[in-house]
Amino acid sequence: MSGTLVIAGLGPGDDALVTPEVSAELAAATDIVGYIPYVARVADRPGLVKHASDNRVEIDRAQHALSLAAEGRRVVVVSSGDPGVFAMASAVFEAVEAGPRQWRDLDIRVLPGITAMLAAAARAGAPLGHDFCAINLSDNLKPWAVIEKRLRLAVEADFAIALYNPRSTARPEGFARALDLLRQTCAPDRVMIFARAVSTPEEALRVVPLSEAAPEMADMRTVVLIGSSATRVIARDGPPLVYTPRSVPV
Repeated sequence: MSGTLVIAGLGPGDDALVTPEVSAELAAATDIVGYIPYVARVADRPGLVKHASDNRVEIDRAQHALSLAAEGRRVVVVSSGDPGVFAMASAVFEAVEAGPRQWRDLDIRVLPGITAMLAAAARAGAPLGHDFCAINLSDNLKPWAVIEKRLRLAVEADFAIALYNPRSTARPEGFARALDLLRQTCAPDRVMIFARAVSTPEEALRVVPLSEAAPEMADMRTVVLIGSSATRVIARDGPPLVYTPRSVPV
């Protein structure tokens, strides 16, 4: 098969944060496939066909992209951030595993991007400077009991934690429940960072103790970073610097 399929991360929003490798593949693509707002980030040009689709149709989108590649097209599936972090790379491989045998012979590559938690951490300082984990608070593809267990164990292990998809209009209660769990298990001064739309004109960053955190501080464009018990805040005239030390006291 002469077609190719690239699964690419567009980064958190600013075009300057798209990697040169991804930019080169976008320039060479015949077809762009992805969620509507992500496809819109790719400039129109002669010879490029854009296939935008709504949210929650990841498998259909992946199958469409694979079919186009099987026809000999040069296809790029776009995600925001990094395609391997709660994004399209897994969906494509799920479709490959369940699909026609010839899809497995396609030239498929994953190109990394800057994911939201790393962009947010860089804005704040270095809150992920020691061991950390990422948890998706959406219960669309897993039960809430699993989310709660993972969050509880991450707190018990004293990881810094990045929470993706914390709160949406359709499920506003999840993040409130997560905050309740945190308040049961963490000190009230645990550092919380609310990073919304990092690297875009709508960027907003708030650093608050857990005691002041509220559900309405987050939406689907927000990544929430929770410090470990060792995470520190350096006060200064401008925005504070947040970091987690590289060592753990014995």
